[in-house]
Amino acid sequence: MSARHPRRGYLVAIEGIDGAGKSTLSSALARGLRRRGWSVTRRHEPADPTLGALAQRASLADPWTGGIYFTVDRHLARPALRRDLDRYDVVLSDRSFYSTLAYQGSSMSVGERRRLAALQSRATERPDRVVLLDLAPRAALGRVRGRSHHRGPLERIRFLAQVAEEYRRLARGGGWIVVDATRSSSALVREVLERLAPLLPSRSGRPSRVRRRRR
Repeated sequence: MSARHPRRGYLVAIEGIDGAGKSTLSSALARGLRRRGWSVTRRHEPADPTLGALAQRASLADPWTGGIYFTVDRHLARPALRRDLDRYDVVLSDRSFYSTLAYQGSSMSVGERRRLAALQSRATERPDRVVLLDLAPRAALGRVRGRSHHRGPLERIRFLAQVAEEYRRLARGGGWIVVDATRSSSALVREVLERLAPLLPSRSGRPSRVRRRRR
């Protein structure tokens, strides 16, 4: 494993199955952190839409190839991520390599998942904390009607259930904040802020900024 890049900022990944509310929480959490005095920027994976589209298409037939596309995207975005971690107190990332381990990894053998996980340590920065929005697959599918990803409704529910279970397995490794995604946005933000605040770096004392990267 490569040595960890020394950094000022604290990297928080927002994870969960499709429809869990990751972008909504990230936006509200950024506002809450800014009000409390931290400088914040937001990121979104995949960083390159073309690589993201290739990864999505490949994953349907070959999860390993899809996972590699996502890993390449992450590796190419690493310098920009490091710059953000040097400039800001907090970097909020809508998804991280844990998405690849949950989505593509849930369709792999144990050995393949381990190989894929090892690649992530070389490709990108490990989050300091992961916030998992836990939501039942049927409820998630109700929120994302029209985003079929080339799967029928029943197949999509089964797949999301598989991914949700893999997320829960990953969360048991520690360092995760697991919250009930059925709660209101305001309640979720309060809970996450209360649990994150003691872990964050000292406030910079500079005016806080929130910058939204283009998807």
